[in-house]
Amino acid sequence: MARRTASALATLSAIVTATVMCTAQNAHADLVMYCVGSGGAVTVPSDLYVPPGESCSLQGTTVTGNVRVAAGSNLVINGGTVNGEVRVAADGYLDTTDTRVEGRVTLAAGGFGLFLDNTDTGGVVVEPKGSATIEGFLFVEQGSKVDGDVTAGVGEVSVTGSEIAGNVSTNAAYFTDLHDTFVDGTLSVLNNATGSVVCGTAVQGKATFAGNLGGVQLGPNGGLDSCASGGYFARDVGISNTTGGRTTLDDNIVNGTLRLTANNPVAEVATNNSIRGGIVGDHSAPTPSGAAAADGVRGTAEERAGERRAKAVASTAAKGAARL
Repeated sequence: MARRTASALATLSAIVTATVMCTAQNAHADLVMYCVGSGGAVTVPSDLYVPPGESCSLQGTTVTGNVRVAAGSNLVINGGTVNGEVRVAADGYLDTTDTRVEGRVTLAAGGFGLFLDNTDTGGVVVEPKGSATIEGFLFVEQGSKVDGDVTAGVGEVSVTGSEIAGNVSTNAAYFTDLHDTFVDGTLSVLNNATGSVVCGTAVQGKATFAGNLGGVQLGPNGGLDSCASGGYFARDVGISNTTGGRTTLDDNIVNGTLRLTANNPVAEVATNNSIRGGIVGDHSAPTPSGAAAADGVRGTAEERAGERRAKAVASTAAKGAARL
């Protein structure tokens, strides 16, 4: 009887020990650091969470896990590193400078926006707004690199002085503009409300522009935006069903075929384009009005981002140091 009791106690002890160890491991795995206020050059050994309606500002901080920006909250990162992904909820805002995000950055339906300056990420997704009233935006600024794809289904999409290792694809955005950027994959701009501008940009894959309103401008001397030079397209370029604005091509190199279909008015193709695969479809010479310079004003997202950033920084200063 004593041996049976001792054996039972030993078994029970083993079960308890295993349960405690498992619980501790799970607790560590589920650990989340809340951030309200400002944080410095420390390492956060867990996920990081900005609670609803709050602001967090990080300077030189490393987050070893994932980051979540809750509804109505703001996260500003300068010189930081995130080893996981970043997800931004409805009316949430992410602003990064000189920062590396190893995983993907996702702006949920109804999110306020993403402003990525000299920031490297694994990929960027801006989800369609659905039934939300807020139309988010995506600005990828000078010196940024996206190791994967950029996909957007809403708002103002602007990429400047950056490198995209994957594809760029937008559908039902407000506009899609690329300046001085390298795209190693394909470029697809569909059903944008105010068209697309591509200047000083190289696209290695096929470029497709279809169903856009307001016009498509490839190179300078168009009606949408000011720019200094045309672009390089390593494959075919297709522009179709553009309405409500001019389609213009100036000072571009197209290493494939330029295919123009059902654009109203027809596309204006300047003689200084080099289109090695020829042109298929209706086109004309540039109109005299085409020489007029565009005003260069495209949307209000950059201004709104600056205002939101200023409010976030002021909020974090008032809250003081975050407990990281």
